[in-house]
Amino acid sequence: MHTGLQAVFDNLTSAVLGADLAAELLLTGLLADGHVLIQGAPGMGKTSIAKALAASIDCPFTRIQFTPDLLPSDVLGYSIYDQSAGSFVFHRGPLFGNIILADEINRTSPRTQSAFLEAMSERQISVDGTTYSLERPFFVVATENHLSSAGAFPLPDSQLDRFLLSFEMPAPDLATQARIVALHANGEPGAAIRAGMKREDLLRCQDEVRGVRISDNVAEYVARLCQAVREAKEFVCGASSRAAIALMQAARVQAYLDGRSAVYPDDVKRTMPCCFRHRLTLKVEAGQSMEHVHNRLLELLDDVPVPATIR
Repeated sequence: MHTGLQAVFDNLTSAVLGADLAAELLLTGLLADGHVLIQGAPGMGKTSIAKALAASIDCPFTRIQFTPDLLPSDVLGYSIYDQSAGSFVFHRGPLFGNIILADEINRTSPRTQSAFLEAMSERQISVDGTTYSLERPFFVVATENHLSSAGAFPLPDSQLDRFLLSFEMPAPDLATQARIVALHANGEPGAAIRAGMKREDLLRCQDEVRGVRISDNVAEYVARLCQAVREAKEFVCGASSRAAIALMQAARVQAYLDGRSAVYPDDVKRTMPCCFRHRLTLKVEAGQSMEHVHNRLLELLDDVPVPATIR
């Protein structure tokens, strides 16, 4: 693993104890030039690990705390008439940054949620008929308490499809919980995080990930997995083409982190559940929990034949 990436990973796991898998998935989304949705109950470290990631990379970071009264202009920016200049001047909103923490994204109205769609998909923002390009890297880390519906607005399918992957922050095990309590009891909740990677290094790593080769039969394996999800009777609709591309990008990162120049089927299998789970809705009779979706995806992974060789 690149020295800077290792430093970022160490920062994440020190900020949130026991979050090794979450740290790996955050790095996967970042290197794949996608976006990540972190789900879970309050107090599990969703915001903490996102803030630790921002502090670990030397580039502009903004945090948007979503509330029911948040307006699209509060996110995108707004134009104000400048009397001295005799024209309107655009003031950029917090979405103009490199790493964006969208905290509790489901606590705001669909109108404001939709303000993210163009930015997440096209890396640009349109305001008052003018289009503004967003600077690379542009990485959205959204948090969501999907276990409670009080005061929440469900994310639309179109927006969920813009997230490269999602994962849930689980409750720590007994040993990890004891370590967390002990640290806070001693007044040592964690060391100050220092930037372990510069913007230029991150961009170079993202470019190197795009150079990781995907053979024809591994690409066909990705397509077969998507087809299996589409044919599964439990889901309202199947995986989109964007989901297949996301799976390919995430698998490339897994190969890159392992120091390989080509994607193996195991890279695809490792990332498939996290790339698909938030994009799928179970039919009413099949249940509605994310755990059911995740378990069904694991079953489909067992059903679809794995390529024996890489061509």
